[in-house]
Amino acid sequence: MRPAWPLWPSSCFPQRIRPVGHASLRRLRSSLVRPPAHLDPSRPTEAVPTGTTTNSQGEPRDHRAIATSHDLYAFHTSSPGSPLFHPSGTHLLQKLQAFLRAQYPSYGFQEVLTPTIYKKSLWEQSGHWANYKEDMFAVAGRGARGGHDPGREIGEDEEYGLKPMNCPGHCLLFKSQKRSYKDLPIRYADFSPLHRNELSGALSGLTRLRRFHQDDGHVFCRPLQVKTEISRTLDFVRMVYRTFNMGNYRLRLGTRPEQYIGSVDDWDRAETRLQAALQESGQPFYINQGDGAFYGPKIDVIVTDADGKDHQTATIQLDFQLPQRFELAYDVPEPEQQRTAGSKLLGSTNIQSETPVLIHRAIFGSLERFLALLIESDAGKWPFWMNPHQLVILTVGQEAIVRQRAEEIAKQLASPDARTGPQTLKAQNFMVDCDNTDQSLAKKIFNARRRGYSFFAVFGRRNLEQPPEMQTLDVSLGVHPSQHDVQQAIEAFMTSRLPPNDSLLDTSMMDSKPTATRLTIRQCQDLMKDLESRFL
Repeated sequence: MRPAWPLWPSSCFPQRIRPVGHASLRRLRSSLVRPPAHLDPSRPTEAVPTGTTTNSQGEPRDHRAIATSHDLYAFHTSSPGSPLFHPSGTHLLQKLQAFLRAQYPSYGFQEVLTPTIYKKSLWEQSGHWANYKEDMFAVAGRGARGGHDPGREIGEDEEYGLKPMNCPGHCLLFKSQKRSYKDLPIRYADFSPLHRNELSGALSGLTRLRRFHQDDGHVFCRPLQVKTEISRTLDFVRMVYRTFNMGNYRLRLGTRPEQYIGSVDDWDRAETRLQAALQESGQPFYINQGDGAFYGPKIDVIVTDADGKDHQTATIQLDFQLPQRFELAYDVPEPEQQRTAGSKLLGSTNIQSETPVLIHRAIFGSLERFLALLIESDAGKWPFWMNPHQLVILTVGQEAIVRQRAEEIAKQLASPDARTGPQTLKAQNFMVDCDNTDQSLAKKIFNARRRGYSFFAVFGRRNLEQPPEMQTLDVSLGVHPSQHDVQQAIEAFMTSRLPPNDSLLDTSMMDSKPTATRLTIRQCQDLMKDLESRFL
């Protein structure tokens, strides 16, 4: 299979390598760690493109090929459209979830867990069975015959449906307790897996699946809070997409489709509010007539992949229908429609019930689809904080004692805050591997670049001769020419934290600053913590 990353020219590697001796190591790094001039970010050039989405052959990047090369996931005919994620792919998805979880307190969201399967009667109540049934998976319960047996619980005989979305479950959560106007807005977030019965011909890698995860969120609010909540959600989207260098997305307003529930007046009111929020945001948008969900209009975020195909990721939907269908209510001292946004609820003893407005929102949308776009955008060269291959220790020589100590150091670096007994919830962990195979050092470095490690360290007999508390690693300053942020962060760390005489390489051998340095284990731990905090 043709690799999806540019291979390093063979001229970068010496033909013969002596495994022992710092002179050999210095010569080795001077030729290996330093990229060719046209790929070196520290050397001025006019030919280095930024943000390219093509491979070395000028073809659009395909996330499926890159994911296969990086062992991210697999498919099997036993469950079409449902990826089996390998550890590296699972790590990436969990990092995306962790990133959003870290943002939720700032935006007032609380995470919940809801069932994967509901009875047909719930889907009929929500309107999904009549308007979305063809895209759902129907499931028969034990002994279900589709009728009603007087001796059994009502509804026990009916069909079930795997959930294609979380909104009905979140409506049940809202209804499970008595609500006051003081409780609103209530914001739920949910990462539960969803199932949609997509046509087999429509399935495509991670961008179109039958089972996927969505950062689903629902806001139950009062009518006068709708404008503020939509604006906050648009700000949330803007912050996240800038963080992932996807700030060139487009906003699309979808209006009432041919098949819908509710009144035309409700739809017109909802469309007007969404359009007003978009106009106030100052962001350009366009209208796609008839593209709304069957229960309400929506704002979609559109991102274009490397092949020029548009993908809908984030979404914001305004819904007056589901709260009515589920008879959701909250108590107010007086009718909300008689007050203005600036009035206060004081002095009234008449408690009445009002129906909340429901805002559906997803920031990433499908996590798998968002990951596919990231794969094509970054070509598998992840920022340090989410990279499943952050550091690899490469051993020099074949001595068992060197290999054993290198593995011990890898464990120390992977869990710098480790202690005896249970680990704390705030303990930092890193993805550190050890390559102690019999391959040459040049081959190990080539494999480290190929697998996408943020940086690597060399450990040999010379390092082992030092006392354990003083043992060092020879750490490189950059693996990927495209990972400018990692290289710059490492160089900044070296400048600010290390004394001038800690440089491993003799600068007189090179035409610029050294590309590797000698770090103690503790300094290497500090470096990784610095990289983690620098990018988030």
